[in-house]
Amino acid sequence: MSEINVDLLVIGGGPGGYTAAIRASQLGLEVALAEKAELGGVCLNWGCIPTKSLLHTADVYREIAAADHLGLELGKPKFNLKKVVKRSRDVAAQLSGGIAHLMKKNKITVLNGEAVFQDKNTVTVGGDTVVADNVIIATGASARNLPHIQTDGDRVWDARSAMTPTFMPKKLLIIGAGAIGVEFASFYATMGAKVTLVEVMEQILPAEDTEIAALAKAAFEQQGIEVLTGTAVDSVEKSGKGLKASVAGETRAFDAAILSVGVAGNVDDLGLETVGVNVDRGFVTVDSKQQTSVPGIYAIGDVAGVPCLAHKASHEGVIAVESIAGLAPHPLNPARIPGCTYSHPQVASIGLKERDAGDREIRVGRFPLLANGKAVAISDTDGLVKTIFDAQSGELLGAHMIGPGVTEMIQGFAVAIGLETTEQELMETIFPHPTLSEAMHESVLSAYGRTINF
Repeated sequence: MSEINVDLLVIGGGPGGYTAAIRASQLGLEVALAEKAELGGVCLNWGCIPTKSLLHTADVYREIAAADHLGLELGKPKFNLKKVVKRSRDVAAQLSGGIAHLMKKNKITVLNGEAVFQDKNTVTVGGDTVVADNVIIATGASARNLPHIQTDGDRVWDARSAMTPTFMPKKLLIIGAGAIGVEFASFYATMGAKVTLVEVMEQILPAEDTEIAALAKAAFEQQGIEVLTGTAVDSVEKSGKGLKASVAGETRAFDAAILSVGVAGNVDDLGLETVGVNVDRGFVTVDSKQQTSVPGIYAIGDVAGVPCLAHKASHEGVIAVESIAGLAPHPLNPARIPGCTYSHPQVASIGLKERDAGDREIRVGRFPLLANGKAVAISDTDGLVKTIFDAQSGELLGAHMIGPGVTEMIQGFAVAIGLETTEQELMETIFPHPTLSEAMHESVLSAYGRTINF
Protein backbone atom coordinates (compact mmCIF):
# COMPACT_ATOMS: atom_id res chain seq x y z
CA MET A 1 0.00 0.00 0.00
CA SER A 2 1.49 3.34 -1.08
CA GLU A 3 0.88 6.78 0.41
CA ILE A 4 0.03 9.69 -1.87
CA ASN A 5 0.14 13.27 -0.62
CA VAL A 6 -1.87 15.88 -2.53
CA ASP A 7 -3.47 19.27 -2.06
CA LEU A 8 -6.85 17.91 -3.19
CA LEU A 9 -8.51 14.53 -3.52
CA VAL A 10 -11.68 14.36 -5.62
CA ILE A 11 -13.85 11.32 -4.97
CA GLY A 12 -15.83 10.58 -8.12
CA GLY A 13 -14.96 11.11 -11.77
CA GLY A 14 -18.30 12.30 -13.14
CA PRO A 15 -18.92 15.75 -14.68
CA GLY A 16 -18.59 17.51 -11.32
CA GLY A 17 -15.57 15.52 -10.17
CA TYR A 18 -13.45 15.69 -13.29
CA THR A 19 -14.28 19.38 -13.80
CA ALA A 20 -13.22 20.11 -10.22
CA ALA A 21 -9.99 18.18 -10.71
CA ILE A 22 -9.11 20.04 -13.92
CA ARG A 23 -9.90 23.46 -12.42
CA ALA A 24 -7.78 22.63 -9.38
CA SER A 25 -4.87 21.66 -11.61
CA GLN A 26 -5.25 24.94 -13.52
CA LEU A 27 -4.91 26.76 -10.19
CA GLY A 28 -1.67 24.98 -9.40
CA LEU A 29 -2.93 22.37 -6.92
CA GLU A 30 -1.61 18.82 -6.77
CA VAL A 31 -4.67 16.69 -7.48
CA ALA A 32 -5.72 13.05 -7.24
CA LEU A 33 -9.06 11.72 -8.46
CA ALA A 34 -10.61 8.48 -7.24
CA GLU A 35 -13.14 6.63 -9.40
CA LYS A 36 -14.41 3.10 -8.73
CA ALA A 37 -15.99 2.60 -12.17
CA GLU A 38 -15.67 4.47 -15.47
CA LEU A 39 -14.34 8.00 -15.84
CA GLY A 40 -17.20 10.31 -16.76
CA GLY A 41 -19.48 8.83 -14.13
CA VAL A 42 -23.10 7.87 -14.60
CA CYS A 43 -23.87 10.92 -16.75
CA LEU A 44 -21.37 10.16 -19.46
CA ASN A 45 -21.54 6.36 -19.32
CA TRP A 46 -25.11 5.58 -18.28
CA GLY A 47 -27.11 8.80 -18.38
CA CYS A 48 -26.95 12.07 -20.28
CA ILE A 49 -24.77 11.02 -23.19
CA PRO A 50 -25.96 7.52 -24.20
CA THR A 51 -29.61 8.51 -23.81
CA LYS A 52 -29.06 11.42 -26.19
CA SER A 53 -27.60 8.98 -28.69
CA LEU A 54 -30.76 6.87 -28.42
CA LEU A 55 -32.99 9.92 -28.68
CA HIS A 56 -31.09 11.16 -31.73
CA THR A 57 -31.74 7.79 -33.37
CA ALA A 58 -35.43 8.19 -32.54
CA ASP A 59 -35.48 11.71 -33.99
CA VAL A 60 -33.96 10.53 -37.27
CA TYR A 61 -36.30 7.52 -37.39
CA ARG A 62 -39.29 9.83 -36.84
CA GLU A 63 -38.19 12.20 -39.61
CA ILE A 64 -37.61 9.37 -42.07
CA ALA A 65 -41.06 7.97 -41.30
CA ALA A 66 -42.54 11.39 -42.10
CA ALA A 67 -40.33 12.05 -45.13
CA ASP A 68 -43.19 11.65 -47.61
CA HIS A 69 -44.65 14.87 -46.21
CA LEU A 70 -41.47 16.61 -47.37
CA GLY A 71 -41.62 15.11 -50.84
CA LEU A 72 -39.05 12.40 -50.10
CA GLU A 73 -40.02 8.84 -51.09
CA LEU A 74 -37.92 6.64 -48.80
CA GLY A 75 -40.29 3.86 -47.89
CA LYS A 76 -41.04 2.51 -44.44
CA PRO A 77 -37.93 2.68 -42.21
CA LYS A 78 -36.64 -0.27 -40.16
CA PHE A 79 -34.20 -0.39 -37.28
CA ASN A 80 -31.68 -2.84 -35.84
CA LEU A 81 -32.00 -2.60 -32.06
CA LYS A 82 -28.63 -4.21 -31.42
CA LYS A 83 -26.90 -1.60 -33.61
CA VAL A 84 -28.89 1.24 -32.02
CA VAL A 85 -27.72 0.18 -28.55
CA LYS A 86 -24.14 -0.46 -29.70
CA ARG A 87 -23.82 3.03 -31.13
CA SER A 88 -24.94 4.58 -27.82
CA ARG A 89 -22.38 2.46 -25.95
CA ASP A 90 -19.64 3.39 -28.43
CA VAL A 91 -20.40 7.08 -27.93
CA ALA A 92 -20.12 6.69 -24.16
CA ALA A 93 -16.85 4.74 -24.45
CA GLN A 94 -15.33 7.35 -26.75
CA LEU A 95 -16.09 10.20 -24.39
CA SER A 96 -14.94 8.25 -21.33
CA GLY A 97 -11.61 7.76 -23.09
CA GLY A 98 -11.53 11.51 -23.68
CA ILE A 99 -11.79 12.14 -19.94
CA ALA A 100 -8.80 9.85 -19.37
CA HIS A 101 -6.83 11.97 -21.84
CA LEU A 102 -7.82 15.16 -20.00
CA MET A 103 -6.61 13.67 -16.71
CA LYS A 104 -3.19 12.97 -18.22
CA LYS A 105 -3.05 16.36 -19.92
CA ASN A 106 -3.70 18.11 -16.61
CA LYS A 107 -1.29 15.86 -14.64
CA ILE A 108 -4.03 14.51 -12.38
CA THR A 109 -3.34 11.23 -10.59
CA VAL A 110 -6.23 8.83 -11.25
CA LEU A 111 -6.86 6.08 -8.71
CA ASN A 112 -9.27 3.23 -9.39
CA GLY A 113 -11.11 1.91 -6.38
CA GLU A 114 -13.61 2.67 -3.64
CA ALA A 115 -12.74 5.62 -1.41
CA VAL A 116 -13.23 5.41 2.35
CA PHE A 117 -12.47 8.17 4.87
CA GLN A 118 -10.14 7.20 7.72
CA ASP A 119 -10.07 10.75 9.06
CA LYS A 120 -10.78 14.16 7.54
CA ASN A 121 -7.48 14.24 5.66
CA THR A 122 -6.86 10.54 5.05
CA VAL A 123 -8.74 8.41 2.54
CA THR A 124 -8.00 4.88 1.41
CA VAL A 125 -8.59 4.16 -2.27
CA GLY A 126 -8.21 0.50 -3.11
CA GLY A 127 -4.65 -0.33 -2.06
CA ASP A 128 -3.51 3.28 -1.70
CA THR A 129 -3.71 5.79 1.11
CA VAL A 130 -4.25 9.40 0.09
CA VAL A 131 -3.38 12.22 2.47
CA ALA A 132 -5.07 15.39 1.23
CA ASP A 133 -5.36 18.92 2.56
CA ASN A 134 -8.87 19.06 1.09
CA VAL A 135 -11.37 16.51 -0.21
CA ILE A 136 -14.28 16.96 -2.61
CA ILE A 137 -17.04 14.34 -2.51
CA ALA A 138 -18.51 13.96 -6.00
CA THR A 139 -19.99 10.47 -5.80
CA GLY A 140 -23.26 11.24 -7.57
CA ALA A 141 -26.56 9.49 -6.92
CA SER A 142 -28.34 6.22 -7.63
CA ALA A 143 -31.87 5.50 -8.79
CA ARG A 144 -34.43 4.80 -6.11
CA ASN A 145 -36.66 1.75 -5.99
CA LEU A 146 -40.14 1.78 -4.54
CA PRO A 147 -40.85 -0.27 -1.40
CA HIS A 148 -43.26 -2.46 -3.34
CA ILE A 149 -41.57 -2.38 -6.76
CA GLN A 150 -37.95 -3.40 -7.33
CA THR A 151 -35.95 -3.42 -10.56
CA ASP A 152 -34.64 -6.83 -11.61
CA GLY A 153 -32.78 -6.23 -14.88
CA ASP A 154 -35.07 -8.71 -16.63
CA ARG A 155 -38.49 -7.17 -17.14
CA VAL A 156 -38.51 -4.38 -14.56
CA TRP A 157 -35.78 -2.06 -15.75
CA ASP A 158 -33.73 0.71 -14.21
CA ALA A 159 -32.21 3.34 -16.50
CA ARG A 160 -29.20 1.17 -17.35
CA SER A 161 -31.36 -1.73 -18.46
CA ALA A 162 -33.63 0.65 -20.38
CA MET A 163 -30.57 1.96 -22.26
CA THR A 164 -29.44 -1.51 -23.26
CA PRO A 165 -32.62 -3.43 -24.17
CA THR A 166 -32.28 -6.82 -25.81
CA PHE A 167 -35.80 -6.59 -27.20
CA MET A 168 -38.30 -3.88 -28.10
CA PRO A 169 -41.36 -4.24 -25.85
CA LYS A 170 -44.73 -4.09 -27.53
CA LYS A 171 -46.31 -2.73 -24.36
CA LEU A 172 -44.16 -0.71 -21.96
CA LEU A 173 -45.04 0.73 -18.56
CA ILE A 174 -42.99 3.68 -17.33
CA ILE A 175 -43.38 4.57 -13.66
CA GLY A 176 -42.40 8.18 -13.03
CA ALA A 177 -42.77 11.06 -15.48
CA GLY A 178 -39.84 13.26 -14.56
CA ALA A 179 -37.27 14.10 -17.22
CA ILE A 180 -35.80 10.58 -17.35
CA GLY A 181 -39.15 8.83 -17.58
CA VAL A 182 -40.39 11.23 -20.24
CA GLU A 183 -37.26 10.79 -22.35
CA PHE A 184 -37.59 7.01 -22.27
CA ALA A 185 -41.28 7.35 -23.14
CA SER A 186 -40.38 9.45 -26.15
CA PHE A 187 -37.67 7.03 -27.34
CA TYR A 188 -39.65 3.83 -26.97
CA ALA A 189 -42.90 5.26 -28.37
CA THR A 190 -41.06 6.52 -31.45
CA MET A 191 -39.48 3.11 -31.99
CA GLY A 192 -42.88 1.42 -31.92
CA ALA A 193 -43.72 0.48 -28.33
CA LYS A 194 -47.15 1.20 -26.90
CA VAL A 195 -46.14 3.28 -23.88
CA THR A 196 -48.12 3.94 -20.72
CA LEU A 197 -46.52 6.75 -18.69
CA VAL A 198 -47.69 6.97 -15.07
CA GLU A 199 -47.02 9.83 -12.65
CA VAL A 200 -48.28 10.01 -9.07
CA MET A 201 -48.18 13.83 -9.14
CA GLU A 202 -50.90 15.83 -10.86
CA GLN A 203 -48.67 16.79 -13.79
CA ILE A 204 -45.90 15.15 -15.75
CA LEU A 205 -42.51 16.87 -15.51
CA PRO A 206 -43.33 18.10 -11.97
CA ALA A 207 -40.34 20.44 -11.91
CA GLU A 208 -41.59 22.33 -14.97
CA ASP A 209 -44.05 25.18 -15.44
CA THR A 210 -47.62 23.87 -15.29
CA GLU A 211 -48.62 25.30 -18.67
CA ILE A 212 -45.58 23.80 -20.39
CA ALA A 213 -46.16 20.41 -18.74
CA ALA A 214 -49.76 20.41 -19.95
CA LEU A 215 -48.61 21.08 -23.52
CA ALA A 216 -46.07 18.25 -23.23
CA LYS A 217 -48.78 15.87 -22.02
CA ALA A 218 -51.03 16.81 -24.94
CA ALA A 219 -48.18 16.33 -27.42
CA PHE A 220 -47.29 12.90 -26.02
CA GLU A 221 -50.91 11.78 -26.11
CA GLN A 222 -51.16 12.91 -29.72
CA GLN A 223 -48.17 10.66 -30.46
CA GLY A 224 -50.01 7.70 -28.95
CA ILE A 225 -48.45 7.69 -25.47
CA GLU A 226 -50.98 6.98 -22.73
CA VAL A 227 -50.33 9.49 -19.95
CA LEU A 228 -51.83 8.93 -16.50
CA THR A 229 -51.28 11.62 -13.87
CA GLY A 230 -52.33 11.58 -10.24
CA THR A 231 -52.09 7.81 -10.56
CA ALA A 232 -50.18 5.18 -8.59
CA VAL A 233 -48.85 1.80 -9.67
CA ASP A 234 -49.77 -0.53 -6.83
CA SER A 235 -47.79 -3.58 -7.91
CA VAL A 236 -45.73 -5.09 -10.71
CA GLU A 237 -45.33 -8.86 -10.92
CA LYS A 238 -43.88 -11.29 -13.45
CA SER A 239 -46.43 -13.18 -15.47
CA GLY A 240 -45.14 -15.70 -18.00
CA LYS A 241 -42.80 -13.84 -20.32
CA GLY A 242 -44.21 -10.45 -19.32
CA LEU A 243 -45.60 -8.49 -16.42
CA LYS A 244 -48.89 -7.82 -14.70
CA ALA A 245 -49.24 -4.41 -13.15
CA SER A 246 -51.94 -2.96 -10.96
CA VAL A 247 -52.46 0.60 -12.17
CA ALA A 248 -55.06 2.57 -10.21
CA GLY A 249 -56.60 -0.70 -9.13
CA GLU A 250 -56.81 -2.15 -12.66
CA THR A 251 -54.70 -5.16 -13.63
CA ARG A 252 -52.92 -4.64 -16.94
CA ALA A 253 -50.38 -6.63 -18.98
CA PHE A 254 -47.02 -5.27 -20.16
CA ASP A 255 -43.88 -6.71 -21.71
CA ALA A 256 -41.57 -4.59 -19.56
CA ALA A 257 -41.55 -1.69 -17.12
CA ILE A 258 -39.12 1.13 -16.42
CA LEU A 259 -38.86 2.48 -12.88
CA SER A 260 -37.89 6.15 -12.81
CA VAL A 261 -38.88 7.65 -9.46
CA GLY A 262 -35.95 9.84 -8.46
CA VAL A 263 -32.51 9.35 -6.95
CA ALA A 264 -30.68 9.29 -3.62
CA GLY A 265 -27.14 10.49 -3.02
CA ASN A 266 -24.33 7.93 -2.95
CA VAL A 267 -23.37 8.48 0.68
CA ASP A 268 -23.04 4.92 1.94
CA ASP A 269 -19.72 3.13 2.51
CA LEU A 270 -17.67 6.34 2.31
CA GLY A 271 -17.01 6.54 6.02
CA LEU A 272 -18.78 9.88 6.30
CA GLU A 273 -19.95 9.00 9.80
CA THR A 274 -16.31 8.48 10.80
CA VAL A 275 -15.45 12.12 10.08
CA GLY A 276 -18.82 13.63 11.01
CA VAL A 277 -20.04 14.83 7.61
CA ASN A 278 -23.73 15.74 7.95
CA VAL A 279 -26.21 13.92 5.72
CA ASP A 280 -29.86 14.97 5.47
CA ARG A 281 -32.50 12.85 3.70
CA GLY A 282 -29.89 11.03 1.63
CA PHE A 283 -27.84 14.03 0.55
CA VAL A 284 -24.72 15.73 1.96
CA THR A 285 -25.45 19.22 3.29
CA VAL A 286 -23.19 22.05 2.13
CA ASP A 287 -22.78 25.80 2.54
CA SER A 288 -22.48 28.47 -0.17
CA LYS A 289 -18.88 27.38 -0.84
CA GLN A 290 -19.94 23.73 -1.19
CA GLN A 291 -18.21 22.96 2.12
CA THR A 292 -19.74 20.27 4.32
CA SER A 293 -20.13 20.35 8.09
CA VAL A 294 -16.45 19.35 8.29
CA PRO A 295 -13.94 22.08 7.29
CA GLY A 296 -11.81 20.98 4.34
CA ILE A 297 -14.37 18.47 3.06
CA TYR A 298 -16.63 19.63 0.22
CA ALA A 299 -19.48 18.03 -1.71
CA ILE A 300 -20.75 18.77 -5.21
CA GLY A 301 -23.26 17.48 -7.73
CA ASP A 302 -26.02 14.97 -7.14
CA VAL A 303 -24.66 13.84 -3.77
CA ALA A 304 -25.10 17.44 -2.56
CA GLY A 305 -28.79 17.58 -3.45
CA VAL A 306 -31.27 18.52 -6.13
CA PRO A 307 -31.53 19.48 -8.88
CA CYS A 308 -29.49 16.49 -10.02
CA LEU A 309 -28.01 17.93 -13.20
CA ALA A 310 -24.57 17.46 -14.71
CA HIS A 311 -24.07 21.16 -15.44
CA LYS A 312 -24.96 22.02 -11.85
CA ALA A 313 -22.35 19.54 -10.66
CA SER A 314 -19.65 21.03 -12.89
CA HIS A 315 -20.44 24.55 -11.73
CA GLU A 316 -20.38 23.49 -8.09
CA GLY A 317 -17.03 21.83 -8.70
CA VAL A 318 -15.55 25.12 -9.83
CA ILE A 319 -17.04 26.93 -6.81
CA ALA A 320 -15.56 24.39 -4.41
CA VAL A 321 -12.09 24.43 -5.99
CA GLU A 322 -11.89 28.21 -6.23
CA SER A 323 -12.96 28.45 -2.59
CA ILE A 324 -10.18 26.02 -1.65
CA ALA A 325 -7.70 28.09 -3.66
CA GLY A 326 -8.62 31.24 -1.75
CA LEU A 327 -10.61 32.91 -4.50
CA ALA A 328 -14.10 34.36 -4.02
CA PRO A 329 -16.45 32.59 -6.47
CA HIS A 330 -20.09 33.58 -6.63
CA PRO A 331 -22.28 31.05 -4.78
CA LEU A 332 -24.62 28.92 -6.86
CA ASN A 333 -27.92 30.64 -7.61
CA PRO A 334 -30.59 27.93 -8.09
CA ALA A 335 -32.74 30.36 -10.08
CA ARG A 336 -30.05 30.46 -12.75
CA ILE A 337 -29.77 26.72 -13.39
CA PRO A 338 -31.38 25.74 -16.72
CA GLY A 339 -33.14 22.40 -17.00
CA CYS A 340 -33.62 20.39 -20.19
CA THR A 341 -35.68 17.38 -21.23
CA TYR A 342 -34.71 15.88 -24.59
CA SER A 343 -38.01 14.30 -25.52
CA HIS A 344 -40.05 15.12 -28.60
CA PRO A 345 -41.00 17.86 -28.20
CA GLN A 346 -38.08 19.11 -26.14
CA VAL A 347 -38.64 21.05 -22.92
CA ALA A 348 -36.28 23.64 -21.41
CA SER A 349 -36.64 26.15 -18.60
CA ILE A 350 -34.87 28.49 -16.22
CA GLY A 351 -35.90 30.63 -13.30
CA LEU A 352 -39.28 31.51 -11.85
CA LYS A 353 -42.36 29.47 -12.72
CA GLU A 354 -45.66 31.33 -12.98
CA ARG A 355 -47.24 29.22 -10.23
CA ASP A 356 -44.48 30.26 -7.82
CA ALA A 357 -44.85 34.01 -8.31
CA GLY A 358 -47.19 34.36 -5.31
CA ASP A 359 -48.07 37.99 -4.68
CA ARG A 360 -45.25 39.26 -6.84
CA GLU A 361 -46.50 41.36 -9.74
CA ILE A 362 -45.32 39.85 -12.99
CA ARG A 363 -45.82 40.18 -16.71
CA VAL A 364 -46.04 37.00 -18.79
CA GLY A 365 -45.32 36.68 -22.50
CA ARG A 366 -46.27 33.77 -24.73
CA PHE A 367 -45.45 33.01 -28.34
CA PRO A 368 -46.57 29.80 -30.07
CA LEU A 369 -44.23 28.18 -32.57
CA LEU A 370 -47.10 27.80 -35.03
CA ALA A 371 -46.51 31.50 -35.77
CA ASN A 372 -42.73 31.10 -36.25
CA GLY A 373 -41.57 30.94 -39.86
CA LYS A 374 -38.70 28.51 -39.28
CA ALA A 375 -40.95 26.14 -37.31
CA VAL A 376 -43.45 26.12 -40.16
CA ALA A 377 -40.65 25.53 -42.69
CA ILE A 378 -39.39 22.46 -40.84
CA SER A 379 -42.93 21.19 -40.10
CA ASP A 380 -42.42 21.30 -36.34
CA THR A 381 -44.81 23.87 -34.91
CA ASP A 382 -45.79 22.07 -31.70
CA GLY A 383 -44.38 24.44 -29.10
CA LEU A 384 -44.45 27.60 -27.03
CA VAL A 385 -41.99 30.11 -25.59
CA LYS A 386 -43.08 31.65 -22.31
CA THR A 387 -41.28 34.47 -20.52
CA ILE A 388 -41.84 35.98 -17.07
CA PHE A 389 -40.79 39.50 -16.07
CA ASP A 390 -40.94 41.56 -12.90
CA ALA A 391 -43.72 44.07 -13.59
CA GLN A 392 -41.92 46.89 -11.80
CA SER A 393 -38.29 46.58 -12.87
CA GLY A 394 -38.68 44.67 -16.14
CA GLU A 395 -36.11 42.08 -14.99
CA LEU A 396 -36.36 38.73 -16.73
CA LEU A 397 -37.27 36.26 -13.96
CA GLY A 398 -37.96 33.05 -15.87
CA ALA A 399 -38.34 31.39 -19.23
CA HIS A 400 -40.11 28.15 -20.14
CA MET A 401 -40.04 26.56 -23.56
CA ILE A 402 -41.37 23.54 -25.39
CA GLY A 403 -40.65 22.64 -28.99
CA PRO A 404 -37.83 21.85 -31.42
CA GLY A 405 -34.35 23.01 -30.44
CA VAL A 406 -35.35 24.62 -27.13
CA THR A 407 -32.63 22.77 -25.20
CA GLU A 408 -30.10 24.67 -27.31
CA MET A 409 -31.95 28.00 -27.14
CA ILE A 410 -32.40 28.14 -23.35
CA GLN A 411 -28.80 29.27 -22.92
CA GLY A 412 -29.82 32.63 -24.41
CA PHE A 413 -32.23 33.20 -21.55
CA ALA A 414 -29.64 31.83 -19.10
CA VAL A 415 -27.20 34.51 -20.19
CA ALA A 416 -29.93 37.15 -20.01
CA ILE A 417 -30.93 36.18 -16.47
CA GLY A 418 -27.28 36.02 -15.42
CA LEU A 419 -26.78 39.57 -16.65
CA GLU A 420 -30.03 40.69 -14.99
CA THR A 421 -31.33 41.75 -18.37
CA THR A 422 -34.49 43.85 -18.63
CA GLU A 423 -37.29 43.60 -21.15
CA GLN A 424 -36.09 46.75 -22.92
CA GLU A 425 -32.65 45.28 -23.58
CA LEU A 426 -34.17 42.08 -24.94
CA MET A 427 -36.61 44.01 -27.11
CA GLU A 428 -33.71 45.97 -28.59
CA THR A 429 -31.73 42.80 -29.34
CA ILE A 430 -31.75 41.79 -33.01
CA PHE A 431 -32.60 38.12 -33.49
CA PRO A 432 -31.69 36.52 -36.86
CA HIS A 433 -34.41 35.54 -39.34
CA PRO A 434 -35.56 32.92 -40.05
CA THR A 435 -34.75 31.09 -36.82
CA LEU A 436 -36.60 29.38 -34.02
CA SER A 437 -34.95 31.86 -31.67
CA GLU A 438 -37.18 34.61 -33.03
CA ALA A 439 -39.92 33.07 -30.88
CA MET A 440 -37.85 34.08 -27.84
CA HIS A 441 -37.92 37.70 -28.98
CA GLU A 442 -41.62 37.58 -29.78
CA SER A 443 -42.38 36.15 -26.33
CA VAL A 444 -40.65 39.13 -24.75
CA LEU A 445 -42.66 41.47 -26.96
CA SER A 446 -45.82 39.59 -25.98
CA ALA A 447 -45.29 40.31 -22.29
CA TYR A 448 -45.58 44.00 -23.10
CA GLY A 449 -48.32 43.90 -25.72
CA ARG A 450 -45.99 44.37 -28.68
CA THR A 451 -46.11 41.01 -30.48
CA ILE A 452 -45.56 41.40 -34.22
CA ASN A 453 -46.28 37.98 -35.72
CA PHE A 454 -49.14 36.66 -33.63
